[in-house]
Amino acid sequence: MINILLEGYEINAPWLYDDLKKYILPNQSVAVMAFSFRDSEVKNLKDWDSLYSKEKGIYYNGIVDGFTAYGISEDNITFVNYFKDTKESAVQKIQKADILYFTGGRPDRMMDRIKEFDLTDVLRKHKGIIMGYSAGAVIQLSEYHLSPDKDYKEFQYYDGLGYLDDFYLEVHYEETAVQNEAIQRVIAERGKTVYATVLQSGAILVDNGNLKLLGDVKVFDRWNYGEKI
Repeated sequence: MINILLEGYEINAPWLYDDLKKYILPNQSVAVMAFSFRDSEVKNLKDWDSLYSKEKGIYYNGIVDGFTAYGISEDNITFVNYFKDTKESAVQKIQKADILYFTGGRPDRMMDRIKEFDLTDVLRKHKGIIMGYSAGAVIQLSEYHLSPDKDYKEFQYYDGLGYLDDFYLEVHYEETAVQNEAIQRVIAERGKTVYATVLQSGAILVDNGNLKLLGDVKVFDRWNYGEKI
């Protein structure tokens, strides 16, 4: 299995392209799991379309252009639509895709919606490439933490999809006191390494268990707190 944990959706950024072009190939198809939207922003199909539709979605071009830069046809990129897809049509899109791509936003709400559609098993059994940014990165872990921010008032652990179990991830890292306190807490309570992808400039590639840090990623653990690799 290939897992790609991203900081943002610019997957064709110069510091990523040379590594990812070995995995993202022109003949592949993509299913975008657009389930991570905030309830306060998206209440119906019209709201969802304003984010992800081809005609007027503010995130559509950013996501699609990233894949077309690797030669993938726009016709081979489909979005799983929370308001239009059924469980059956969502499963078909997932099973046909070579790449599953999880969007950023609210990872806990994305998991809620995945469970609502009963998609957990089909997602976990996918044999292709799993990738996502921000929320779509942390959700790939067996368990992830979220540092307090405007969406989450308190530190908390959440269950993810369970593709990866060896580490924790702090996204959008800016060396704030809140983030550093959360990282220290994870190390103390879980005893595992925490990787911190620096804001808009870090990513993690895991190729069948072999981990590679891309761009600017800091590594935190019990023995080596804060040393950059």
